[in-house]
Amino acid sequence: MKVPQPAPTLEVSPVLHVVHPEPVPPAGDPSALDEAEARRVDFVWSGVMVGSLALVFALLSVFGGVAVPVLLALTGAYAFNPLVTLLEKRGVDRTWGTSILFFAGTLLMVGAGLYLVPVFRDEAAKLPGFFQRASTQVVPQVESLLGVSLPDLVSQRTAELGEKASELIQSAGPTAARLVASFAGNTARFAATLLGLSVVPVLAFFFLQDYPRLMGRIQDLLPRRSVALVSQRFREVDEVLSAFVQGQLTVGAILSVLYAVGLSVARIDLAIAIGLIAGFGNMVPYLGTGIGVVLAVLGVLLSWQGPWQLAVVAATFIVGQLAEGFVITPRVVGEKVGLAPVAVIIAVLAFGELFGFVGILLAVPASAILKVVLSVVIQRYRRTQLYKGSVQGP
Repeated sequence: MKVPQPAPTLEVSPVLHVVHPEPVPPAGDPSALDEAEARRVDFVWSGVMVGSLALVFALLSVFGGVAVPVLLALTGAYAFNPLVTLLEKRGVDRTWGTSILFFAGTLLMVGAGLYLVPVFRDEAAKLPGFFQRASTQVVPQVESLLGVSLPDLVSQRTAELGEKASELIQSAGPTAARLVASFAGNTARFAATLLGLSVVPVLAFFFLQDYPRLMGRIQDLLPRRSVALVSQRFREVDEVLSAFVQGQLTVGAILSVLYAVGLSVARIDLAIAIGLIAGFGNMVPYLGTGIGVVLAVLGVLLSWQGPWQLAVVAATFIVGQLAEGFVITPRVVGEKVGLAPVAVIIAVLAFGELFGFVGILLAVPASAILKVVLSVVIQRYRRTQLYKGSVQGP
């Protein structure tokens, strides 16, 4: 007689999840933690992470002149540590690997500057004509499309903007010189700023060179019984942050090239600048694409050669968004960050309102860390008697 098998139990997967399951120590390991100890360790770790983020923002608000260079140096060391570690695995001494990376980075920055500065200078020189044509070409075209007459104030303000842009570009050099001179007049402030900027690469070099030693010293401070679990949590944060830093920069670079090439094919002025804005602006969902579309349409109106330009611009942004959503982001970033676009927008607005420009820069990394913390807290909560409604212990 065939015994009927019980129906499989369906488990509802949580919306938030940790990157890796909790490490299970081998049987008989004296450092093994029971559920109550592991829960306490995770809650303490979560509180320390939230407190550390609050401390970072507090230091940036109070001691920005000192905290910003240190934070930039630590960020650089964290971002480039995988490359130096890869060289170290190939047999290159870590000091030499760090030196090679800094030398290659310097050459890359100098080469990019030599190429991009003339390009942006030529693009900026087109701005006066860009705005002047807007008053004589764009406004009439918009009026013909809408079938209504725009107020004369629109044309007047656009023409005035073109004149101001021309004056601004002509006086950019003398104005910059006056700003530097007036800023240098405050010797202490000028010296502190210059010292802070010059110290960043030096600090980054030493942080990068001693990165494994610094991480080892931090790990040595962890309680011995909980070192495996806490180390696992830090690895989860590391994977989320690495995916964000490396992935978003890669995605932004790819999209910038794609948009710049497409807009150049459409023969739009400022194609490179619009492509960079739309590509790297994609780090805030919809913002970069929206601004890029508006600027590209305005560029088409100013350099109208036929409907084919609109078709090329539309195809460029459609292909870019499809490639970003279905190919680039899944392959480059994957699901390690796992922040919804709405969450990113809210985080940028909230952190920007609280901490200004620095808050905008740190909004998404801080949100990624808080996502891991919330995942850990929810995981532990789901194992409590309060959630299970059971009278038996874990």
